[in-house]
Amino acid sequence: MKKFVAVAAISLLALAACGESSSPAVPAVPGESQKSGVLAKAPVATAAEILPGSTMEKIKQRGELLVGGSLDAPLLSQQNPATGEVEGFDAEMGKALATYILGEPKVKIVNSASETREALLANGTVDVVFQTYTITEERAKQVAFAGPYYTSGLTIAVKKGTTGIAKPEDLNGKKVLAGANTPAIPAIEKLAPQAEIITFGSDPECIQALKQDRGVAYVQDETILIADAQKDPSIEIVTKPFTVDPYGIGLKHGDDQFKSFTNDWLKKIQDAGVWQEIWKSSIGTVVTGDAPQPPQIGSVPGS
Repeated sequence: MKKFVAVAAISLLALAACGESSSPAVPAVPGESQKSGVLAKAPVATAAEILPGSTMEKIKQRGELLVGGSLDAPLLSQQNPATGEVEGFDAEMGKALATYILGEPKVKIVNSASETREALLANGTVDVVFQTYTITEERAKQVAFAGPYYTSGLTIAVKKGTTGIAKPEDLNGKKVLAGANTPAIPAIEKLAPQAEIITFGSDPECIQALKQDRGVAYVQDETILIADAQKDPSIEIVTKPFTVDPYGIGLKHGDDQFKSFTNDWLKKIQDAGVWQEIWKSSIGTVVTGDAPQPPQIGSVPGS
């Protein structure tokens, strides 16, 4: 990861890799993205690539892409109350995939939770999930993953002024907060086996519990904690990422055709510079330097 712009940049991405409660689907307005030019270079699939009877054809016939994601994740996937537009890195990635299939960024975001994403894919409620969905071999038994399309890592947040926590091992013997069904849980168990882990279903719940001293530390993906600290100056991040967490695009298990199609699309938007432009317009607004090198597609177990 690149250096963040001072402490002010030390946060602007809350999402629920930690999870949120499900809610009705919310349209993501495409117009603003087109005006900004972020998707101006986005590739569009040829008619021959939309195979008969495929998931791609069903999406095209429906006229919109159903995306499992978040509505309250700054820089990742957050609904702008003024415009109704869902903005951020994950949101724009979903729009770019919709553009590839439909020729325009027509998406509907279904607000999903970390513990419900697999079910939403399995029962066809959503076509894909863009939600800091870390690829693991265990999860890959239930869903397919295209990508990875981005890499982050776990870090630790505390209430400002808290001392004695500078590395994961310092969590031993302490009450530690984590999102339900997130990679933070096995990481804490491995690095701080004497920690008492307390879980909540959403990132806002975890932050609230931290502020209420129900736990002395909160372990979560760095991209999420950056946003939390940006929104709430009473929270601070005290470690560098101590894991490597590759984000995957969640797909229905067993749909190899759609997985191959999605991976082909991901390679095309990287080659066209669209991935880099999406990063610059979202995460890159608080990170110095050029866009990072995208992770190699299919490079991690489970992808």
